[in-house]
Amino acid sequence: MAGQQSQSTNRVFFSVGEPSGDLHGANLIRALKERAPELEVRGMGGPRMSAAGLETVQDLTQLAVMGIVQVIWNIHRFWRAWKRVCNDLDRHRPDAVVLIDFPGFNWWVARAAKRRGIPVFYYGVPQLWAWGRWRLAKMKRLVDHVLCKLPFEAEWYQAQGVQAHYVGHPYFDELLSQRLDRDFLRQLQQDEAPLVTLLPGSRRQEVRFNLPLLLRAARAVAQQVHPVRFAIAGFNDEQAQMAKEIVAEHQWPERIPLRIDVRKTAELIAGADACIACSGSVSLELLFHLRPAVIVYRIKRSTWFLVRWLLLKVRYITLVNLLACEDRFEVSKGPYDASTADRIRVPYPEYAGYWDSSPEVAQHVVEWLTAPSQRAACVALLEPLRAHMAEAGASRRAASYILDQLGRNPRATEAAA
Repeated sequence: MAGQQSQSTNRVFFSVGEPSGDLHGANLIRALKERAPELEVRGMGGPRMSAAGLETVQDLTQLAVMGIVQVIWNIHRFWRAWKRVCNDLDRHRPDAVVLIDFPGFNWWVARAAKRRGIPVFYYGVPQLWAWGRWRLAKMKRLVDHVLCKLPFEAEWYQAQGVQAHYVGHPYFDELLSQRLDRDFLRQLQQDEAPLVTLLPGSRRQEVRFNLPLLLRAARAVAQQVHPVRFAIAGFNDEQAQMAKEIVAEHQWPERIPLRIDVRKTAELIAGADACIACSGSVSLELLFHLRPAVIVYRIKRSTWFLVRWLLLKVRYITLVNLLACEDRFEVSKGPYDASTADRIRVPYPEYAGYWDSSPEVAQHVVEWLTAPSQRAACVALLEPLRAHMAEAGASRRAASYILDQLGRNPRATEAAA
């Protein structure tokens, strides 16, 4: 019968290697299974995806490394993981491969899938519009469907001749369903001293490279604001321990309150008066909670000029700023500059580079803590953006798109019937 759903069971293979991708992958799996309960999902993912129903071939999130040196050092592990992917594609041939982030390894997976004639969906695509535009030919050759998180991203890919579809940012699915630990939050807010939360990132290398700068900025804030207290958000126990060691190495003064909490990022953001964060998707969480923040990202001096002046094709490194500012691609203006009009029109001050920007970072926080009008001005820039962007449904829309392509979307087949 025309429009009747086939009774065969589809199988989807996932390849995900970032902690954030594991979160988005888990939500996508749940959305897929809500619409097609019989769908089989296998592949490379993390603990969240496994809990959502993924039959895990290998936990790739353990291989989330940064920088060419770390990649080369772990190349044998990536090679073994890729061979597992190839073997699994042959033994349990899927109807589709879904890639999330992790572009280095996932290009290999896409190539393996295309050689076997398996359609490839990229959910959370590499930011080729920001850098690496020479990889567009690879994207066109290896990826059949590009599912974009950002509206301008989909427009850019479409202009390059890529089949791109905007579904929204899946991070907001998680944030809108999040339940804060109210007891922890109440305890956090009992102290009347303003709280500054430090967010050093979710990767080991990010914590090691960025937390020292965050701590220097925090000490500079403490020299000008009394009283004040600080908190460090640890992504997991290992990184919380690393943070403790870095704090000890930098001889943090005992007189300045500093706490380190694990898996309480949302509460530490919600309870903060201001934040200092390593660049990443955490900026969307800061936007969601309307929290003033300074964004930093340390980069080695040897690679700074190559990245900033030759590779990077956008003005800003922060997702929220890219969403808020129409001059995102006007790189001739240079990076964010607090001495210009950027200071009053860009939501989050940002400092990327190899030098110590802690004095500038601290000054923004001091202004927010001591001048309510300055803090209110920052929040005013965030409010309309949150109203426009912070909506749920990205996982649901992505799942519907994938199932439509597989001919397995119950709603679509019912409508056709």
